[in-house]
Amino acid sequence: MKFSKLVVVATLLFSLIYINMEEAVAATPSAQQMEQFKKLPKAQQEALAKKYGFNLKDLKGKQSDDKNTELPESTIEPRSKEEIEADELEDKFKPKEDELKPFGYELFEGEPTTFIPTELAAIPDTYLIGVGDEVKINLYGKTSEEHEVQVDREGRLAIPNLSPVHVIGLSFRELKELVKSKISEEMIGVRAFVSMGQLNAMRIMVVGEAYKPGSYTVSPLATVTHALFVAGGVNELGSLRKIKVKRAGKEITTFDLYDLLLFGDSSKDVSLKPGDVVFIPPAAKKIKIKGEVTRKAIFELVETDDAQSVIAMSGGFKASANKNKVVVSRFNGFGSRVTLNVNFNNATQYKPMNGDEIVVNPASQRMKNTITLIGAVTSPGNYEWHKGKTVRDVFTSPRDDILPIADFSYALVIREVNLEGDVEVLQFSPENILVDNESNLELKSNDTIIVFSRYDLKADEEATLKSLAYSQEQLKLKENIELWEQYERDEFLKFIGVKEDDEFDFSEEEEEVISSINALFEEDDEVKEEEYAVFSRHNLLKPIIAKLQKQATASEPAKLFAVNGRVKFPGVYPLPNNANFTMAVAAGGGFLESAYLEKVELTRVHANDLKQVEHIQFNARAELSAANHTLQSKDTVNIFPKPNWHERLEVEVVGEVMFPGTYTIQRGETLESLVKRAGGFSEFAHKEAAIFTRESIKRKEKSQIQRLTQELRRDIVTNSFQRQSKTASAELPYEDLDQILKDLSKLEAVGRLVIDLDNPSSQSLQLEGQDALYIPAIQDSVSVIGEVNLASTHIYDANKDVSGYIKASGGFKQKADEDRIYIIKANGSVELPNDSGSWFAVNQAGSQLSPGDTIVVPLDSQHLDSLTLWSTATQIIYQLGLAAASIATLNK
Repeated sequence: MKFSKLVVVATLLFSLIYINMEEAVAATPSAQQMEQFKKLPKAQQEALAKKYGFNLKDLKGKQSDDKNTELPESTIEPRSKEEIEADELEDKFKPKEDELKPFGYELFEGEPTTFIPTELAAIPDTYLIGVGDEVKINLYGKTSEEHEVQVDREGRLAIPNLSPVHVIGLSFRELKELVKSKISEEMIGVRAFVSMGQLNAMRIMVVGEAYKPGSYTVSPLATVTHALFVAGGVNELGSLRKIKVKRAGKEITTFDLYDLLLFGDSSKDVSLKPGDVVFIPPAAKKIKIKGEVTRKAIFELVETDDAQSVIAMSGGFKASANKNKVVVSRFNGFGSRVTLNVNFNNATQYKPMNGDEIVVNPASQRMKNTITLIGAVTSPGNYEWHKGKTVRDVFTSPRDDILPIADFSYALVIREVNLEGDVEVLQFSPENILVDNESNLELKSNDTIIVFSRYDLKADEEATLKSLAYSQEQLKLKENIELWEQYERDEFLKFIGVKEDDEFDFSEEEEEVISSINALFEEDDEVKEEEYAVFSRHNLLKPIIAKLQKQATASEPAKLFAVNGRVKFPGVYPLPNNANFTMAVAAGGGFLESAYLEKVELTRVHANDLKQVEHIQFNARAELSAANHTLQSKDTVNIFPKPNWHERLEVEVVGEVMFPGTYTIQRGETLESLVKRAGGFSEFAHKEAAIFTRESIKRKEKSQIQRLTQELRRDIVTNSFQRQSKTASAELPYEDLDQILKDLSKLEAVGRLVIDLDNPSSQSLQLEGQDALYIPAIQDSVSVIGEVNLASTHIYDANKDVSGYIKASGGFKQKADEDRIYIIKANGSVELPNDSGSWFAVNQAGSQLSPGDTIVVPLDSQHLDSLTLWSTATQIIYQLGLAAASIATLNK
């Protein structure tokens, strides 16, 4: 496509030039047009020039004249541009391979375009004057003249007005001295400046494995490398190390290009003379070097090469190279290859041979004599290990080395125990080690120390950090800790040998026996993963527990135990060596205030018989000092709450009582007692409309609303496939369906419990924490909502029935269900129609209405494609909406 566009541009360019020439108008292509033209292949340029009657050289010469600059035309272009582009297009979507290329060949790659020398270069003083060379002589002084004189075939230089001098064989320096001396002697008061003009080109031969072997006319200043350039370089079979220069049948020198390419040595790059032959023999020996070396390529060998030569060719080993075990693959002379391991730290015995393939593998990334520090510390990372080093040596300054959020009662050391990478866990208390040197823990190489945060949630941790006074250095340190988080986790998972998404689980039999432990493996739905603190037990223990579960066998069960009950962080923990009850309590973060220490229970599952479960009970205080019980795999420590323990229980009384407010209650206190403590009802209290809310009911309502919304969505999808042919008017528009679902999803649960304050059963209701009682003022109104033309509230009239209130609200809408009208009483209960009569019987309906009631006209379910849940959904919306509105009014 690009080539076609350029052809069109060039065609238009020459068409314009031709037309302008016909009209005798001087037209010269612009520089931009010439740049486009020059991008065409040379053959296309010549064809277009011939077609329109132009001389390509004249066109280029005119452009040069416009710029007042004479630049030599390049005689060498890149090789086979079109072929290269086609190959690249063909291989564009092929898998990329790390293919080795022969070393040094690309330096001389080119495409010769002419045999005419065009090189401009400074003439060295050592240049020997030859026949045909042009000498420029500038005279200044008494006279100013400029002469261009050529050395004739006799080797003489004839300077005007002077006698000829013989200069053939002289160097350029000797020529200058000779001419200056002769002019100063024969022309008094005149001095001369001598320089070389056009040099007489010479012809040489480049033969052998050259890209374009042949006879070339080159500058008399040409060297061996120049000859390689003009010949397009060396082909893939040629040798770079044995390039020979022959003169009159005798070998003048042998040029090793590796001396130039690797060491910059050009001493053998001799100047050529007319008739010289540059001979490129085929490469006899080659080796391949790849892996952890600076230069990966295919290299040519000569007889004198040894191991040091190989290292020099490759540019040396990388820092990550394993020089002790370099892999060498070679032919054994019997039609097969053998593999050798060579230590290049002392490779005097290695002699490279033709066909060798040398692979330098990377050294192990595993660190030695290192310990790793992770977690709530100021400087996490790798540290030096030496024999006898202890944890106390790592934390030399506790205030500087450990973060303020650290848990000083619980930390772990993860230690590898075998070649398979299995680990064991050691538990220690940083506080005890820092205070009591006797409980110090000696470390081993490759140990990992983990210090946990004493907070499980990120919000709690940040609240503590915000309350501390930070200096600029500490603030910077805090930022660094956050940057370390992901790196630490990745490195720790590598050390543990598990992936981040690895999961662990107990066997089916164990699940049947230890159901309490299984519950600990489940994630808390109310806490999202990102809400956990960076160095929390949840984050740092998960890969350790996964690793211990993966390395478990039939003879070695997973070293895990659980702590349940009244501790700060109940859960599953790694079982450390010599674990006891004190360690279990420290792992769980310590006792809560509600913990009952007189009796704790240790549940043990026997490894040989999972159906056999043992319950051991003991006094926690005695066990903390005596340590009589050692923990085993799958043990569960249960810390029970104190009998009759409860947190501070508070309830709220709002509205028409003598003393509304928040009251602290005791367990077992009743609603009647609460009302008495509040001073009883005021004269304006509407007891029949009292609202009582409870948190446990609120949670249940919330779950019910979510379930109902899901069922409605499922029914909508089901009915869309099973819908029979109906008229458009019998279907509820999608907008209405979607609006009801949105209303349900946004609905806030109230947790209302229907009560009758005059009923003894309601008065004896036992209170719970966070209960609330709302007593509204006397209401003298009845509301009508739902499928009526104008939902409104009316003054209560004892003589008016349901029909009268509906008529006062504008009557029914088209989609109203007149047979399913119901009343939401002021206390929250719902009254349904009597089976024996109609809603519109005055005697029945009128007697059912009271001040504060709400008449609900539901939507006809036939308009909802027979979805049986719609009536339930709308009823929940109405009831919760009314209760929420009443509570909001009282709270103002």
